[in-house]
Amino acid sequence: MIVSKESLGTCLTHDELRHAVEQGLAGLSLSGKRVLVVIPDHTRSGPVGTFFRVIADALLGKAAALDFLVAMGTHDPLPEDQPEALLGLTPEERTGRYGRVSVRHHAWRSPEALRQAGTLTRTQVEELSGGRLSIDVPVLVNRLVFEYDHVIIAGPVFPHEVAGFSGGHKYLFPGIADKQVIDFTHWLGALVTNPLINGTRETPVRAAIEAAADLVPGERTLIGYVVKGEGVAGLFVGPVREAWRAATELSDRIHIVYRDRPYHTVLSCAPKMYNDIWTAGKCMYKLEPVVADGGTLIIYAPHINEVSYSHGEVIDQVGYHVRDYFVRQWEQFKGFPWGVLAHSTHVRGVGTYEAGVERPRVHVVLATGIPEEHCHRINLGYLAPATVDPRDYADREGEGVLLVPKAGEILYRLKDMSRFS
Repeated sequence: MIVSKESLGTCLTHDELRHAVEQGLAGLSLSGKRVLVVIPDHTRSGPVGTFFRVIADALLGKAAALDFLVAMGTHDPLPEDQPEALLGLTPEERTGRYGRVSVRHHAWRSPEALRQAGTLTRTQVEELSGGRLSIDVPVLVNRLVFEYDHVIIAGPVFPHEVAGFSGGHKYLFPGIADKQVIDFTHWLGALVTNPLINGTRETPVRAAIEAAADLVPGERTLIGYVVKGEGVAGLFVGPVREAWRAATELSDRIHIVYRDRPYHTVLSCAPKMYNDIWTAGKCMYKLEPVVADGGTLIIYAPHINEVSYSHGEVIDQVGYHVRDYFVRQWEQFKGFPWGVLAHSTHVRGVGTYEAGVERPRVHVVLATGIPEEHCHRINLGYLAPATVDPRDYADREGEGVLLVPKAGEILYRLKDMSRFS
């Protein structure tokens, strides 16, 4: 079931979404089955609550059990991020109509929550990574996927700095995987580099994700959707790989903006759904390609006061650096979490490290609540947020200045990306 209104320039109505999901699920023979639905956390745009209600309404009374699992990766839930807040449920809905539906967060720190599906062998990893890595990777995933008859993955598809495009089986790996799988996929993406992966459908990381997914038994279906503004432009229900590919084709048209030339200054404004630099780093990831060599990108987020709630201590130790800073000193850094090293290189961007001198291509500046001393200590620039008025950056593209009011999901690329090849 594929429903799209992008060609008409409009978004799907609530009734159209409901009808499409109902039709897509009707052909799956889920009566009497135990069904688990994997959904995104608070760092992804889209009407998660709407899809929760539509799926639950379609399957309650039909499925023997229906439960939801929030794909956290290595994110931590917000303090107030209870199911009611994430899904927009009223207390009456939570205890009434949807009282039989449990909503759990992936506990990535808990070994008891995980089960091994198999192993990506050293030979496989060498082939999948194009020779960049040569290791065995145990594939551990949330054990709940083994305890249900059918897994539904329901989430948005966007260009992504690690996998090329988000969605599909990425909700399993790294969404509900263990730390080693997450570190492996993210570091592999960092080795390829963000500009070459972001917005590319076939990548070494996506190949590794699909190989890991092949090790997980059971029936799976994707409800993939493409967000446009506050609405949904397209909905794709079906086998995971096929539905995901169809969603990426629409995402490619909606979520990638091409520019003729780069900008010397970019003000990248982080929305409130990013509560630390670990998540707001996407404001760099999605805009790095259009920053000129030697240019400046400012992550503007007065509401952010933490580098990372989950990984802050490690980032304080390693700082933000270009890829080759770590690669050329691998014995010193290989013991640190690879996912953190990947985040570090993605935020710092492409650059060189030769003869002990690091030369990032882009000057990355934080205009946040993080103190100046802390910014410099982790190798990033600082700008007092009170001195920044986004209006001063508006309508100046002719001068080489770009304002992005809600950064992190729309990818900006140059028509000629040869400088990154």
